[in-house]
Amino acid sequence: MSSPDLQRQPADLSGARRLQTRKNHAVGWPVAGLIVLGICGLVMVGVTTSKVGAAAALVGAVAALLPVGVVFAAIIWIDRWEPEPPMLLLGAFLWGAGGATACSLLLNDAMIGLGNVLFSAGGDRFFATAVMGPLVEEAAKALFVVALWFRRRSEFNGLVDGIVYAALTAAGFAFTENILYFGKAFVAGGLGGVSGGVVALFIVRGVLAPFSHPLFSSMVGIGVGLASRTDRKRMRVLYLVLGFAGAVLLHAVWNASTLFGGAEFLNVYFLIMVPIFLGTFWLVVWQRKREQRIVIQQLPVLERAGLIVRSEMEMLATLAGRRGWLRKVRRSAGTEAAKAVRDYQIAVTELAFLQHRAEQGRTTSAARRARREKLIADLKQARRSAAGTQQAIQTARIKLNELTQHNLKRPPYPGNRPKPPIQRSRD
Repeated sequence: MSSPDLQRQPADLSGARRLQTRKNHAVGWPVAGLIVLGICGLVMVGVTTSKVGAAAALVGAVAALLPVGVVFAAIIWIDRWEPEPPMLLLGAFLWGAGGATACSLLLNDAMIGLGNVLFSAGGDRFFATAVMGPLVEEAAKALFVVALWFRRRSEFNGLVDGIVYAALTAAGFAFTENILYFGKAFVAGGLGGVSGGVVALFIVRGVLAPFSHPLFSSMVGIGVGLASRTDRKRMRVLYLVLGFAGAVLLHAVWNASTLFGGAEFLNVYFLIMVPIFLGTFWLVVWQRKREQRIVIQQLPVLERAGLIVRSEMEMLATLAGRRGWLRKVRRSAGTEAAKAVRDYQIAVTELAFLQHRAEQGRTTSAARRARREKLIADLKQARRSAAGTQQAIQTARIKLNELTQHNLKRPPYPGNRPKPPIQRSRD
């Protein structure tokens, strides 16, 4: 028996018009936000150049591109089951690279002055580096993630989404910070070697610890992800506070270890940071498998509601099936048909998550109806676009046959050789 929320219903043209109106109204804010973030980025380019010079800034940017590329690839891998909107991902990175970095530079300078007043020589450095630095920087990075959660709560389906946005914000922050650090190292010692200069610093920041900032901010992402899975306000606040506290604590321990150096740094790195990183990685893998189980469980519900067809269920149940479907459609029907199929796959996943939350009692009926209305409209539009190309439909059938044969692990011939047609004698 299908869910009452997903029963077959005739098309609601007034609902479609309302969706289009909301969509038009929602365009302005993201565009304005990206403009502001772009301005912040330009300001940071000017600040970086003024601090280390144009040549050093260029060297720092080249060196900083390598670790951020690795981190970005890892984040995209995490986000494969239910890809987040590209504009929001871009906004997260730009906020980290521009807005969060600018806020941190301004406040950190103020904290250094405060440390000079409150502490004796040496104590001010520890206060600024191990106490106020982590507090200010993690707050600046978390601001985007928490604000996005309040503004676009429907984009957060669990821990993975929170980690993706938080880690990408941190990646942007680390990118700009690395440009500054590498630029200063170039001014002080040139490219250098393993004992100094850009090369030595790159070994620490680009090889040993490219995921340090994303790891810190992932604690905030976990907190936001947990908050998105409960309707209890007190628990939401608790999860957010604990996530932020975890990020600040990890950051503080890391910064303190860099001040002490030597054995203390290695102990913190291998005994604290590496195990926490591996634990976070395991959590992400486990959550990805959980997302797949949710989709598999909800596909029959969507099929009974007439939103998908049975022949698509096997392709939608695995990432390999989805990739194969897209690849075949792109080769035979073109990019537009493949994009429509991808939009369709994403809409199916979103509907599966929404239905799962409804079954768990973690969303109100009004919010569920509004979100479901939009997702069903997106799904139907994507289906119409994909179905408009006959090659896309034929490709889907071919891919389904290939997947079925692979899962059965038996060749189509000779065991399944069809019987020859019966030759009827002519009288």
